[in-house]
Amino acid sequence: MAHFGYTMMTEQAGPRELVAHAIGAEKAGFDFSVMSDHSFPWLESQGHAPYAWSVLGAAAQATSSLPLMTFVTCPTFRYHPAVIAQKAATMQMLSGGRFRLGLGSGENLNEHIIGAGWPAAPVRLEMLEEAVGIIRSLLAGDTVSHRGPHFDVDNAKLWDLPEDPPAIGIAVSGERSCEIAGRYGDLVIATEPRRELLEAFDTHGGAGGPRIGQLPVCYDTDRDAAIARAHDQFRWSLGGWQVNAELPGPAGFEQAGTHIRPQDVADVIPCGADVHTFVEAVRPFRDAGFTEIALAQVGGDQQEPFLRWAQAELLPALREL
Repeated sequence: MAHFGYTMMTEQAGPRELVAHAIGAEKAGFDFSVMSDHSFPWLESQGHAPYAWSVLGAAAQATSSLPLMTFVTCPTFRYHPAVIAQKAATMQMLSGGRFRLGLGSGENLNEHIIGAGWPAAPVRLEMLEEAVGIIRSLLAGDTVSHRGPHFDVDNAKLWDLPEDPPAIGIAVSGERSCEIAGRYGDLVIATEPRRELLEAFDTHGGAGGPRIGQLPVCYDTDRDAAIARAHDQFRWSLGGWQVNAELPGPAGFEQAGTHIRPQDVADVIPCGADVHTFVEAVRPFRDAGFTEIALAQVGGDQQEPFLRWAQAELLPALREL
């Protein structure tokens, strides 16, 4: 049976609102929650980018049973992997064991702010692999000194460790990232319902681990309003990750999306209030073998009506899959 999650999107809501959304998701009956970790929104119309880790700590205190997860954090530019390990250990303790650490190779949109440049994808994946190894060692309680091609660690140790370390998920989009996920991850993360990604994860050692997907949705009783909002705030998502990982800011995404029509977005993102349409959009993830699917409602000011509808209609229908 698949589990269904709720996405707290730092790109489209402020910190206090995001915590309120987590409380609402728990009350609505979602099985888990994930949270983006951005320094910029994708588009200016989204308008937000609070510090995800502060919000996660607040959400851990404001909820009692909702599992929380970064979806995803890049441990190679804005954050040093030793700092990520400390963040993750603390979050696992604050949440009472409800935290999972989702990691990925990042996007230029968020990582450019430290002025370190943006290397080619193979280098970013090398950095991710090295970073995950450091994080795992620290979460295991080791004292770590490391001199690597990308990171140095000098006599690091975590002094507050949870009884059980948080599970680590790795975001994948191709063979190399699947190899890293299979070797170092406890679970795999993807935003496309591609069975071959899960098979590659299994091949490289991940067999049996959870598989988490994500789907943007746009609930509104007025379908035309939903389509307009999805186009305004989420047309960037149609660019694909080879494009989305490279552009440096919202202006670039604005330019890249000029050719995308509202109907193009509606063909990909379920819009409106027809439960069947939303269920059918989720089905490819379930059929591909994903065990958990996180829904991302478009529109920071549209979360409460979505959560009410999800509790009353959408989640019961999804659980019949």
